[in-house]
Amino acid sequence: MKIEEFIVSSANHVPGYEIVETKGFVYGLTVRSRGLGGQLGAGIRSMFGGEIKEYVKMMEESRNEALNRMIRHAEELGANAIISVRFDSDEISNVMQEILAYGTAVIATEK
Repeated sequence: MKIEEFIVSSANHVPGYEIVETKGFVYGLTVRSRGLGGQLGAGIRSMFGGEIKEYVKMMEESRNEALNRMIRHAEELGANAIISVRFDSDEISNVMQEILAYGTAVIATEK
């Protein structure tokens, strides 16, 4: 996946590229909570089952924020790619969720 010309891969290698330097471990972190309106809407929706769109939207936004923060961290180290990318998620309380994106910042050149 290329995000604005920055290579991000969950694999250890990127086809067509050679890893020429490892810059180090990078991460991006965010903690989010639904507002009162979203919590009430989700609470009502949970009584009837099915997808809770309020939380899906929150998690998508959180994932993107963590990913963008990880990329900025890698750019600060002088990297142009991140390999071995993973996401982790944890509940901080019943209304807060932590999302962590992490990987290895590298310099990759086209073969």
